[in-house]
Amino acid sequence: MARTDNVLETRALTHCYGRKRALDSLTLAIPRAGIHAIVGANGAGKSTLFRVVLGFQAPDAGESMLLGSPSHHLTPALRGRVGYVNDAHTLPAWLRLKSLIAMQRSLYPRWDEAVLSRVLGYFAVSRSARVRELSRGERAGFSLAIALARQPDLLILDEPTLGLDVVAKRAFMEALIHSAQAEDATIIYCSHQMDEIERLADTLIILERGRLANYSAPDDFTERVRLWIADMPFKGPDPASIPGLLQARRLDGLFHYLVLDQGDGFGDWLKAAGALSIRQQRVNLDQAVSAFLSAGHATPN
Repeated sequence: MARTDNVLETRALTHCYGRKRALDSLTLAIPRAGIHAIVGANGAGKSTLFRVVLGFQAPDAGESMLLGSPSHHLTPALRGRVGYVNDAHTLPAWLRLKSLIAMQRSLYPRWDEAVLSRVLGYFAVSRSARVRELSRGERAGFSLAIALARQPDLLILDEPTLGLDVVAKRAFMEALIHSAQAEDATIIYCSHQMDEIERLADTLIILERGRLANYSAPDDFTERVRLWIADMPFKGPDPASIPGLLQARRLDGLFHYLVLDQGDGFGDWLKAAGALSIRQQRVNLDQAVSAFLSAGHATPN
């Protein structure tokens, strides 16, 4: 695979666990700059993708590159340009924060003390505290602070706000937003929290059964999904006959249809199917993604 200006790139990437294909001929390119959200149901292939791209696991077929280098030839120096924060925020419990900071500072030549101080300022933690004395939200903030202070070219955030209370989550998001605006790092954000993605992400990448199911701006994806509410006689049309159907429910005697890639002509279809009245209602990103994944659509946009 030739060098590109993408931070992450795969071509026909395939990896199997026995008969299960965790990655199924996945071709994906994530450009430098911006925040790129990757979502998918459990088992969609997100964790396997990162293990392969980071060089910790060999694929069964295909190619992958990270920061312009083949994944199977990553050097320690290149790995040092990648930051990673997961949901556990695992840190040595016995160490004081100032000792951890000194250790990190000695390991990363691009260390930026100003970035560290700015991010820690959102969480009001004392550098004299031990890790075990921090709340879960404070550990999350500290993990983000040291990851950003390393000045990574790529920062991977894997469910970083899982288990945080409302206050801690707000502080984490504000710190991340302001840091993303001030620094040059490209961010890959993995989360099941669609409100976070709606607020943060420039790009929404949906994986389904190891394949690319969507690559677009979050707003563009939401526009693809529409909710139609219809007063239908009897049982309504056979769901199998409804074009683009993602989800059908009956609430208070009215049929609610979530459909994909259907324009205003879908209203004409409902009328032809016997609808006595119809109306449309906007959906948010959470509704759109949930319905899309539940329906098992994995056709690239």
